[in-house]
Amino acid sequence: MPLSIFGFQAMWSPYMIGTLVFVIIVYFLVTIRWRNDFKESEPLKKKEAVYFLLGIILLYVVKGSPIDLMSNITFTMHMVQMAFYLLLLPIFFIKGIPWWIWKVVVEFPVVDKIVKALTHPVVSVLGFALAFSVYHLPIVFDNIKVDETLHGLASLALFLSAFFMYWPLVNEVPGQRKVKGLYKVGYIIATAVVITPACALIIFTKNPAYATYTDGEAWLKAMALCVPDRTLASINTSVQLSGPELFTNLSPLRDQQLGGVLMKIIQEIILGFILYFAFREWWNDEHRLSEEEITAKALSDFQEKKRNHKE
Repeated sequence: MPLSIFGFQAMWSPYMIGTLVFVIIVYFLVTIRWRNDFKESEPLKKKEAVYFLLGIILLYVVKGSPIDLMSNITFTMHMVQMAFYLLLLPIFFIKGIPWWIWKVVVEFPVVDKIVKALTHPVVSVLGFALAFSVYHLPIVFDNIKVDETLHGLASLALFLSAFFMYWPLVNEVPGQRKVKGLYKVGYIIATAVVITPACALIIFTKNPAYATYTDGEAWLKAMALCVPDRTLASINTSVQLSGPELFTNLSPLRDQQLGGVLMKIIQEIILGFILYFAFREWWNDEHRLSEEEITAKALSDFQEKKRNHKE
């Protein structure tokens, strides 16, 4: 059955498009026209604007395009949505918003203490793992997916946990906690490992775990979060909506297992790229230091020989 039966609003989220366009306008006003109102600032860099725009586009793709609708229909698309929303989007926004704006935010009274506590490497990694794992407990997941307020709060909490996890890795704010050298490599590997148990339970379970993808009534309640009530009622009068089986050939168990596998694959690819750049940065730093030490030693030897020659 085609997704188009749910209507344009459910598929393309026009209100979200308007909101994101407004956010883009504010971003460029703050970073270009109003930047002199900040105590510290510098001209907006091209790469920052690119990162921010990529973040906005990705946010719309995972939360406003048909992918969001499909994530309520199948668990597979839910996990694909989660992978990009949690593992890639925070990086774009951290790197896309200039450091001098972040500096104002993270050094604001009270906020500074929260950021300092939650970006401690151990706390941030375990915090993300805990948030992800608890969210995907069946009893928690099934209740969140049918309540609009809980769903919004949980999505925000998950995003913030991912944001705090990435902050020590990619932020460029002077004075903020940063993971450097081989510690950065270890941090990335730890990040890849911590959600493996949750994904393993999803992949290797013998029975479907989530009512919102197996029980028709629960599934319809979850669909109401992204499809207007009037549209859903209209569809139900002509087509009896009973569950995801109308839109996919996958059984609930295969759908759940595929979702867990794709989450791990996407995670490994994204973190693999980050690991590559982190290792290359460490390697370059090590060799640069070695070259500087060799140069300093050669200069010292030359000066010593010069002094000995004079004597």
